[in-house]
Amino acid sequence: MNRREYLAAACSTGVIATAGCSAIGDEQTLSDPTVHGDSSGRKTLVFTTTDGDIGKFGASSYVSSGVIDVPIEIWHREGTAVKAIKLRVWMPEVARESPAEVALTSPVEGDSSSPPSVALYTPDRGPGTVIEISDLDDLADETISILKLLVKPTAETATTLTIHATIGLTSSGILEDDYALDGDLQLTYSERNN
Repeated sequence: MNRREYLAAACSTGVIATAGCSAIGDEQTLSDPTVHGDSSGRKTLVFTTTDGDIGKFGASSYVSSGVIDVPIEIWHREGTAVKAIKLRVWMPEVARESPAEVALTSPVEGDSSSPPSVALYTPDRGPGTVIEISDLDDLADETISILKLLVKPTAETATTLTIHATIGLTSSGILEDDYALDGDLQLTYSERNN
């Protein structure tokens, strides 16, 4: 085989190999997490594939002066980065009649970057308050444990808080998938009945 025939064969093989690359590294939605809880009132959604844990969304909370304080932690596998966070927060017992007031109170910025983009709004369809966080910059690569929600129920009968989390993860590997983590975490506050 001469040099030209070799280069032509090598180039055509390269074209065939890269033609399938659009299917490699697609986004995979993980929407059936397992829920882990412990005695301190903390619950965690764990998103896994056959390769192990991809990400975790955890919340613990306590009630103080009628306000539910909800620190949040988002862990993700090494080699991935958080591209966006969307949380929908509501109290199912009174979601339509008297929705709870929700605030994001923690400083959401990294060490050397500007704060991310944050939007807080009431959805047109569906109960609750939506919080969207994007442009995470240097926070995207690490475990995010500086987010905190304050939820003020407007009805005494509200003792359950639901957080629907949608977290977009992007992978640094060319052959690896991006992920959309999607699930509901429900926390109960029996102390509000007292």
